[in-house]
Amino acid sequence: MNHLAHALLSGADDQIRLGGMLGDFSRGTIDPTLPDGVRQGIALHRAIDSFTDQHAELVALRAHFEPPFRRYAGILIDIWFDHLLAREFARWSAMPLPSFSDALLALLDKNDALLPESLHRFSRYMQVRRLPAAYAEREMIGEVLAGVSARLSRDNPLAAGMVEISRLEPVLKQAFDRFFPQLDQFTREWLDSLPSSS
Repeated sequence: MNHLAHALLSGADDQIRLGGMLGDFSRGTIDPTLPDGVRQGIALHRAIDSFTDQHAELVALRAHFEPPFRRYAGILIDIWFDHLLAREFARWSAMPLPSFSDALLALLDKNDALLPESLHRFSRYMQVRRLPAAYAEREMIGEVLAGVSARLSRDNPLAAGMVEISRLEPVLKQAFDRFFPQLDQFTREWLDSLPSSS
């Protein structure tokens, strides 16, 4: 899943949400010096990615992508699912998307000292492009895909990814509608299983 989904699925705890954002920028053993909630958020991020990668709905969906896009289907699905989530955000959150987006950027700012340089750069990118709120705009998805394409070290077709997404749009929407409620339930149960801090 992509950044908006990870932030939303992290629940209401700011430290866990911060960890959810750190997940893409943290590799290997989770830093034991991080606050407990941040470490839990990174662990949740990894659990979400594992659940998603292995889910039959997503395995079947990736097979719909034609070469040369199939190799990058996971990236295309993650980013398009953030678009679909943003478009229907009121279904999943009591907080309006613009307010949620502003609060997420403020959380990153407030915890600046904990962020690796790669997340510093991405936070600035998010601020300039009004992300994650702007994921709701179709044009922004094309821009995001072009940005991801430029950051990858090898040649790739992601900058043209909207062509393939447009071809598969009904299939992607149906898969999202079936999959995301299951992912939401999975993360709620994961969070409920955490030891109480009281």
